[in-house]
Amino acid sequence: MTTAREVMTAGVECASVNDTVREAARKMRDLEVGALPICGDDNRLAGMITDRDIVINCVAEGKDMDDVRVQDFAGDEVVTIGADDDIEEALSTMARKGVRRLPVIDGHDLVGMISQADIAKNLPEEKAGRLLEAISAAPSTD
Repeated sequence: MTTAREVMTAGVECASVNDTVREAARKMRDLEVGALPICGDDNRLAGMITDRDIVINCVAEGKDMDDVRVQDFAGDEVVTIGADDDIEEALSTMARKGVRRLPVIDGHDLVGMISQADIAKNLPEEKAGRLLEAISAAPSTD
């Protein structure tokens, strides 16, 4: 059994709920990523913010990126996978929820992230292809 921990990218950095959207955008640029987990003051995962969120919900709306806080993007539901869960569960969750990135948690601690690229690099082409097809058909949430 392949686990989420074996496929994930470790060492993920968070945006703080108190960061401005501009700070989160700069962090994304510096890390060369399109999404950041949002962590609360208690270091618990509170949500995700994507480059798409910033463009659609901040820039396009004419909001000041220095006034809008990352916590505004935390949302109600955080889709995650356990570090020791089978990778098939991660694939199923990503397809069912229509997410391209999946935070990996161990207890309450964020330990990594699984992206489509991680799937493509670590799983057979057939499984990666099924995931891509399912995510492409689902409405995008990230």
